[in-house]
Amino acid sequence: MKFVNLFGHLKANIIGMIHVGALPGTPLSRAAVPELIDEACREAEIYCHHGVDGLLIENMHDVPYVCTAGPEVGAVMTAVCSAVRKLHPSVPVGVQILAAANQTALAVALASGLNFIRAEGFVFSHVADEGMMNACAGELLRYRKHMGAEHIQIFTDIKKKHSAHALTADVSVAETARAAEFFLSDGVIVTGPATGVQANPHELNDVLQFVSIPVLVGSGVTCDNLEDYLEANALIIGSYFKKEGRWENSVDPERVESFMEKVRELRK
Repeated sequence: MKFVNLFGHLKANIIGMIHVGALPGTPLSRAAVPELIDEACREAEIYCHHGVDGLLIENMHDVPYVCTAGPEVGAVMTAVCSAVRKLHPSVPVGVQILAAANQTALAVALASGLNFIRAEGFVFSHVADEGMMNACAGELLRYRKHMGAEHIQIFTDIKKKHSAHALTADVSVAETARAAEFFLSDGVIVTGPATGVQANPHELNDVLQFVSIPVLVGSGVTCDNLEDYLEANALIIGSYFKKEGRWENSVDPERVESFMEKVRELRK
């Protein structure tokens, strides 16, 4: 399985989130590009020092998000991702570009030598806080093929957070996951309703039983509830690793250390 070849473990791989500072042109932008790169590399070093299994780089500070990323976003994210990749050439690294800028993320990943992307809106339409999002699987996988980037895995959110799913209320999370698998997703991501809110363990178990592709958890994992998610193939962790458990803060080395110590104990 290419997932295991990438991460090394079948279950409970830990992916640390790097939330890049607000990019040029966005409302909260304050830092110059070299500062953004330095901070991302500093956080990557903390994560890798404490033994996380992978990294995910995201433009989370670019609020409010738009559904069409400008060329400056792709350019700066490529610079950031390339710097992190150069420092940690053997660590699995992925990128997500908000909101649902999945083709841009794929292009950044290819240019930076990354291993995966996190994609929103892969299957089924829904209403996000950025507006209407339609399924993108067909276009995204054709774009990946066109670029010769099929070695880059695409992990896809299902019933994504910060969204209303009334349009698909008659389609369960597990059925959505099966649709993503049918549409050739490399792995599906189960989340809670918002950043930092834990995913429903029962929904995770349903999805694990419904699909044969990797299943990741994308929000709300902490030291206190870690045992509820050990059957997932990977856990993407951002908020808990930050100071005071708030996603907008910088990475807290002590939180990362204590969490990874518990992970290693549970893996024995």
